[in-house]
Amino acid sequence: MKILVVGSGGREHALVEVISKSPRVHKIYCAPGNAGTSQKAENINIQVYNINGLLNFAREEEIDLTVVGPEVPLMLGIVDEFRKNGMPIFGPTARAAKLETSKIFAKQIMQKYGIPTAEFVICESKEELINATNDKQLPYVIKVDGLAAGKGALVILSKEDLDEAIKEIYDDDKFGEAAQQVIIEDFLEGEEISVFAITDGTNFRLLHTAQDHKRAFDGDKGPNTGGMGAYAPAPLGNQEVMENAQEMVIKPMLKAMQSEEIPYTGVLYCGLMIKDNIPSVVEFNVRFGDPEAQVILPLVESDVIEILEGAAKENLSSKAFKLKQKSACTVVLASGGYPGSYEKGKEIKNLDKVSEKVCVFHAGTKEENGKILTSGGRVLAVTAQYEDLETAINKVYEQVEKIYFEKKQYRTDIGKKALDRIK
Repeated sequence: MKILVVGSGGREHALVEVISKSPRVHKIYCAPGNAGTSQKAENINIQVYNINGLLNFAREEEIDLTVVGPEVPLMLGIVDEFRKNGMPIFGPTARAAKLETSKIFAKQIMQKYGIPTAEFVICESKEELINATNDKQLPYVIKVDGLAAGKGALVILSKEDLDEAIKEIYDDDKFGEAAQQVIIEDFLEGEEISVFAITDGTNFRLLHTAQDHKRAFDGDKGPNTGGMGAYAPAPLGNQEVMENAQEMVIKPMLKAMQSEEIPYTGVLYCGLMIKDNIPSVVEFNVRFGDPEAQVILPLVESDVIEILEGAAKENLSSKAFKLKQKSACTVVLASGGYPGSYEKGKEIKNLDKVSEKVCVFHAGTKEENGKILTSGGRVLAVTAQYEDLETAINKVYEQVEKIYFEKKQYRTDIGKKALDRIK
């Protein structure tokens, strides 16, 4: 098989890596890719938003399956275009992708079909937001409707937080068109977990659960980022939690989308808040998370391409599926200053000194004159998998310390929450 992976981040490098292990695959392309994907795939200089360019390439090269990493091409209708042209592709259609690209759409579907989530109101202007929050009990959450690179949820703990949120949304126009409408949402108590279901629209297979670390600094301090690390499986995802997640969220959502005549295929990423083993939906994403992909994909024991192809061709029911009974931890190495302003072009050294037992997934990197340089905010995701989580955490940090680039920034407490729960 010939495979095309769309995207350029750590998630896409993880996809390339696990797909390369399939005996059925003899060639992988990655568009546009990064310095890491080029180790197992041929990078193609086509950007993720160039749907026609990607389609033409897939047709010319007779690609057997395209796997979409990021949300933007899904929003732009890459799946619709490929399917119109008879090209197999893994991911949801543009309408189905609205579960992520429009928080209001997702909320209204959940409300209509009784899927547990926080109570909410919709605001279409600064004045409406101010009026709706006048007497609202703290804490609560304000979310912009559209895509905001994982940074569109603002937790309001005080009047100062509200003033800052209003300034960012309306005065600074930080979120642009994504904030034409906003949601004010009741604050959900509990602990968050990420649940991933690969689905063909009817049948689904669960991957290991994960927990992401969104804040920039230790102790969940600092600004929200795209994710500074993750671990899997999450001890919070016990049998009762997972049964409830399937019966209360995943199955009813897939049925709801069928009822709305918007069947959902691909991976459904459920961000759930768990309290007393009962889930409430915080958000849906319509693609693998980043950095969650870097911990959950290496823990799949089955041939990943079998599952992705089964979902894309709507025949997942016949596919055997097995997960490794191991734990994984990934730590993101970011450019100094991220998620604010940061410098690019720093040389990354000592990658050759990292243990072969550890995966280094490239995100914001590029190769230039034989050197690997930083080219983004999140630069690398270092992942270790071992029999138990404590060992995985210890081993990953041993390797993280070996890698050097100027102003390297990372959290030192990834997975600590899970160890505290286990102990």
